Amino acid sequence: MSNPQQLRYSKEHEWLSVAEDGVSTVGITEFAANALGDVVYAQLPEVGDTVTAGESCGELESTKSVSDLYAPVTGEIVEANQDVVDDPSLVNSAPFEGGWLFKVRVTDEPDDLMSADEYTAFTAG
Repeated sequence: MSNPQQLRYSKEHEWLSVAEDGVSTVGITEFAANALGDVVYAQLPEVGDTVTAGESCGELESTKSVSDLYAPVTGEIVEANQDVVDDPSLVNSAPFEGGWLFKVRVTDEPDDLMSADEYTAFTAG
């Protein structure tokens, strides 16, 4: 499993793109998608919602369990991925591409986000 180098990662297994014009894209990692199993339902934050780093902002339901979705940063939701709501399996088939979850205008970013290499080491146990 390869974690894209240009992304940053949270301990809750979300990835975050580098902010473009203050907006970052958020998704869950391939590691998390594999651990969840087949995702069958996605509840994402709505446009205009404010999310807080480390707090639950939605959920993903799989054939195995229901898992909270945590915001890796604080900010305002500017877009939710309707494609994932319509076809939650995108989270499994393309976690770093079409399976992204939402876009957030970042107002605060925690200091504990990891690089790809740090996240790989973190998930290796």
